[in-house]
Amino acid sequence: MATINLPTTMSFLNPDPTTTMASDRLAASKNLSDFVFQPRRKCFQKQFFSVRSMKATEQSQHGQLTSQNGPLGFDKLNSPFELQSSDNTLGQERGTSNSLRKTKIVCTIGPSSSSREMIWKLAETGMNVARLNMSHGDHASHQKTIDLVKEYNAQFEDKVIAIMLDTKGPEVRSGDVPQPIQLEEGQEFNFTIKRGVSTDDTVSVNYDDFVNDVEVGDILLVDEFSVHISFELLMGEVLEDPDSFKFTRNKDWEDIKFGVDNQVDFYAVSFVKDARVVHELKDYLRNSNADIHVIVKIESADSIPNLHSIISASDGAMVARGDLGAELPIEEVPLLQEDIIRRCQSMQKPVIVATNMLESMINHPTPTRAEVSDIAIAVRESADAIMLSGETAHGKYPLKAVKVMHTVALRTESSLPVSTTPPIQLGSCKSHMGEMFAFHATTMANTLNTPIIVFTRTGSMAVLLSHYRPSSTIFAFTNEERIKQRLVLYHGVMPIYMQFSNDAEETFSRALKLLVGKGLLKGGECVTLVQSGAQPIWREESTHHIQVRKVQG
Repeated sequence: MATINLPTTMSFLNPDPTTTMASDRLAASKNLSDFVFQPRRKCFQKQFFSVRSMKATEQSQHGQLTSQNGPLGFDKLNSPFELQSSDNTLGQERGTSNSLRKTKIVCTIGPSSSSREMIWKLAETGMNVARLNMSHGDHASHQKTIDLVKEYNAQFEDKVIAIMLDTKGPEVRSGDVPQPIQLEEGQEFNFTIKRGVSTDDTVSVNYDDFVNDVEVGDILLVDEFSVHISFELLMGEVLEDPDSFKFTRNKDWEDIKFGVDNQVDFYAVSFVKDARVVHELKDYLRNSNADIHVIVKIESADSIPNLHSIISASDGAMVARGDLGAELPIEEVPLLQEDIIRRCQSMQKPVIVATNMLESMINHPTPTRAEVSDIAIAVRESADAIMLSGETAHGKYPLKAVKVMHTVALRTESSLPVSTTPPIQLGSCKSHMGEMFAFHATTMANTLNTPIIVFTRTGSMAVLLSHYRPSSTIFAFTNEERIKQRLVLYHGVMPIYMQFSNDAEETFSRALKLLVGKGLLKGGECVTLVQSGAQPIWREESTHHIQVRKVQG
């Protein structure tokens, strides 16, 4: 048995602010139930799932619910956060279509939310994307979730939940721990590569080269707490020529193939340090004829120097603040979040802000003020989506967490200043006809205070319109189910599936009738209709136009 011993010289360190987090994050003791380890960075992180089982105890969760996926009665939220009335000086009432939330919500599915009833309730409460965390569960449990989401999607033309498969990445985790282990300062504790060991002073890890990668004096992070550990190798031998990431890569490729087989919509790729990983995955997807977009998770300090190339190679990014806060000075994380959001916006890529957004609601029915402010900041920075992890995966109040996130995002959006000019200006390069039309359609819609309707086969024009952040909702009609599912991640886009006829006017009429029937438009209201994009539908290749039409009552 190869064992690493933490002798009594173990002490908590006031970390150097250039390499670790602030000292006020430290404590004199810490519960160790499980952890993850990145060999090259020598960092530990706590897994999202507790080893103790939890039941979802959702009380007072019934009533009429609506969100991006349907009408939500705010008077029945049972939440301390209520929308202000329409005469609030910070908000501006713009009509029925503009009361829809534009910032999307990603929910991690786990023991608290994997039943058919809970997935339906999460969808009706505000979930737009269901995230499968491949670090937990098996393919059978994730298959059940995929089947339930697809069952939900099949029932609606104007509602959709996308599926995001989040890979495990190059992590090393502890074995199962029956109950939390309390560590005291100065205590000896052992990590062993022998599988299945779990005692009061020893726990196994799933990485055979752990004993070689960890050195005396290394700084490790246990659940994001900095610990100064002096290591001593007691028993074991050095493994020659190890393939440090072989087991992880095999696990990730099995999960990626699982995603291809089930036609998921997005991959969230963990611990991306350079663009080569993205190119490798995209080559595989191309060869597999798989239409799946790749979201890179920015969660390693090693990825920061390569941000531009990583995001350029990807289809979008996720700001994983928990892991970033473990590897970078904590005061740098908000600045990096803003920087990543701006970079994604400049490249017309969706961006998700994730980790610890409503962490307290794992165990409590209401959030902290700081958590509410955190959501509001992400919305104000114009992130495409905000994400819940443990809150919906294994928390006690998954529905309440989604309701709070929905309400805070919607209220914050209503307070944003209204301008006729899009917040993102048209670039100096105006050779792209689609970009010019998206910009001017947004300007027109903002000036006339109208929603936008776009018909798209590829989704490209809807993405361009989202990029310019119009004040009103973008109703994106498509005759491709895959495009409908993908567009749901983009800011302000409400994708709707509809077959297109050869008669453009007949298709327009059906679209308007559908929106009026769903209560999303009113008779007498005007809409901005855009015909442009990568592939023509009813027009000649060189013809692009913007129309303003009045909805017939």
